[in-house]
Amino acid sequence: MDITLPELEQAINYWRALRPSSGEERALSPEVNLLATVYAIMIFNKAHAVPLDSLDQPVRQLLDNWREKKV
Repeated sequence: MDITLPELEQAINYWRALRPSSGEERALSPEVNLLATVYAIMIFNKAHAVPLDSLDQPVRQLLDNWREKKV
Protein backbone atom coordinates (compact mmCIF):
# COMPACT_ATOMS: atom_id res chain seq x y z
CA MET A 1 0.00 0.00 0.00
CA ASP A 2 1.22 3.49 -0.87
CA ILE A 3 0.70 6.98 0.53
CA THR A 4 0.14 9.67 -2.09
CA LEU A 5 1.08 13.35 -1.87
CA PRO A 6 -2.57 14.46 -1.53
CA GLU A 7 -3.14 11.93 1.24
CA LEU A 8 0.01 13.06 3.01
CA GLU A 9 -1.18 16.68 2.74
CA GLN A 10 -4.48 15.66 4.35
CA ALA A 11 -2.63 13.87 7.16
CA ILE A 12 -0.41 16.90 7.74
CA ASN A 13 -3.45 19.17 7.92
CA TYR A 14 -5.15 16.78 10.33
CA TRP A 15 -2.14 16.79 12.67
CA ARG A 16 -1.69 20.57 12.30
CA ALA A 17 -5.26 21.02 13.54
CA LEU A 18 -4.63 18.71 16.51
CA ARG A 19 -1.14 20.00 17.29
CA PRO A 20 -0.78 23.57 15.93
CA SER A 21 2.51 25.43 15.64
CA SER A 22 3.71 26.85 18.92
CA GLY A 23 5.94 29.48 20.39
CA GLU A 24 7.10 32.76 19.01
CA GLU A 25 8.98 30.95 16.26
CA ARG A 26 5.80 29.00 15.30
CA ALA A 27 7.64 25.68 15.50
CA LEU A 28 5.98 22.61 14.02
CA SER A 29 4.81 19.92 16.39
CA PRO A 30 6.86 16.70 16.36
CA GLU A 31 4.03 14.93 14.52
CA VAL A 32 3.79 17.52 11.77
CA ASN A 33 7.55 17.73 11.51
CA LEU A 34 7.84 13.98 10.86
CA LEU A 35 5.18 14.07 8.15
CA ALA A 36 6.56 17.28 6.62
CA THR A 37 9.96 15.64 6.28
CA VAL A 38 8.43 12.78 4.27
CA TYR A 39 6.52 15.35 2.19
CA ALA A 40 9.69 17.33 1.46
CA ILE A 41 11.58 14.20 0.40
CA MET A 42 8.73 13.18 -1.89
CA ILE A 43 8.69 16.64 -3.51
CA PHE A 44 12.47 16.64 -3.89
CA ASN A 45 12.40 13.20 -5.52
CA LYS A 46 9.32 14.07 -7.62
CA ALA A 47 7.53 11.06 -6.15
CA HIS A 48 3.75 11.00 -6.39
CA ALA A 49 3.51 8.16 -3.87
CA VAL A 50 5.72 6.06 -1.61
CA PRO A 51 5.18 2.60 -0.15
CA LEU A 52 4.05 2.73 3.46
CA ASP A 53 6.44 -0.06 4.38
CA SER A 54 9.37 2.16 3.32
CA LEU A 55 8.50 4.69 6.04
CA ASP A 56 9.69 4.63 9.64
CA GLN A 57 7.32 3.18 12.23
CA PRO A 58 6.53 6.56 13.90
CA VAL A 59 5.45 8.00 10.54
CA ARG A 60 3.33 4.94 9.76
CA GLN A 61 1.68 5.22 13.18
CA LEU A 62 0.78 8.87 12.54
CA LEU A 63 -0.70 7.92 9.18
CA ASP A 64 -2.62 5.01 10.73
CA ASN A 65 -4.05 7.31 13.40
CA TRP A 66 -5.08 9.83 10.74
CA ARG A 67 -6.76 7.14 8.62
CA GLU A 68 -8.69 5.82 11.63
CA LYS A 69 -10.06 9.31 12.37
CA LYS A 70 -11.07 10.17 8.79
CA VAL A 71 -13.29 7.09 8.36
